[in-house]
Amino acid sequence: MMTRALALGSIFALALVLAGCKQETKGEEPVRPVLSHVLKPTAPGNTQAVGTVQPRYETNLGFRVLGRLIARPVNVGDLVAEGQTIAAIDPTVLELAVRSAKADLSKAQAVLENASASEERKRILIKTDATTKQTLDDAEQMRAGAQASTARAQANLTKAIEQLGYAQVKADFAGVVTAVGAEVGQVVSPGQRVVTVARPEIREAVVDIGEDFPVPLKIDLPFAVSLQLRPALQVQGQIREIAPQADSVTRMRRVRISLTDPPESFRLGSTVTARPNNSENSVLRVPTSAVLTRDSQNFVWVVDPLTGTVSLHKVDLAEDEGGLRVTGGLPEGARIVTAGIHSLKPGQQVRFEQDLAP
Repeated sequence: MMTRALALGSIFALALVLAGCKQETKGEEPVRPVLSHVLKPTAPGNTQAVGTVQPRYETNLGFRVLGRLIARPVNVGDLVAEGQTIAAIDPTVLELAVRSAKADLSKAQAVLENASASEERKRILIKTDATTKQTLDDAEQMRAGAQASTARAQANLTKAIEQLGYAQVKADFAGVVTAVGAEVGQVVSPGQRVVTVARPEIREAVVDIGEDFPVPLKIDLPFAVSLQLRPALQVQGQIREIAPQADSVTRMRRVRISLTDPPESFRLGSTVTARPNNSENSVLRVPTSAVLTRDSQNFVWVVDPLTGTVSLHKVDLAEDEGGLRVTGGLPEGARIVTAGIHSLKPGQQVRFEQDLAP
């Protein structure tokens, strides 16, 4: 009996120990560290994009034929007039081609004259039955072939003369040289850029804008553009062109802003700062990493500033060029969780990352 009582006592003590361990395991969940973000409206006047002044119209000029560059009388910054020669290649081969084409044309014309005279003689002889109809037909065929050869030789001469004109590159309009792509003595290929000429009277600001830009980009969006070295000097502009896709490396989109009557100080290559006009309304944006999608609805974890616990809030979002814009469901100043959103539970206590920093 005593042995049985001792065994029951041991079982009861073991049960108490296991119950205590279970209660300790079921204790409060640890405070989870999270990354968070406080929603603040971004005013267009508080953001800017940096770029340069560039010409709207810019042309890369090159040769249409292969050759060795023997002259390039212009350099970067030089002003050129319409029709001015800006580069030339060695014309020796082209001149020889013209001489050869002229010789071929002279030969073809001589053959044509001989064939025409022979045909005329055959026509006179056929009237007196001194020759046959077959002989006259052969003479007509020889004259037609000579005419075709003469026409081909004339076309080859015209082509050779035109190609000789390709030995020089002339400016199509008055402008300024912004770049050179070949030096004297270099063999240039057809279509290779030798000189770049721009029209300086029509200038615009070219900036690169990322996805986090607070204002949705659209054509004709007004901007205030100022020189970086002289911020007080400011002109108005509007977006003229938006790149259809972002750069694969920088993930930024190129935007071209047309300038309204820019002064002379807005020289080509000057660094400028572009800011959206204050007429645009400020917006609230949330990062993509903070959005939890369930049943085609969007939710975010909102942190209670008093208790430090999180709760799931439904939010209305709209997607535009600048990212995810809040249209309803979140007030300004709300703190939302931006990382680890899939491992949280309602009512769970969290701790901000900045609190963990030493």
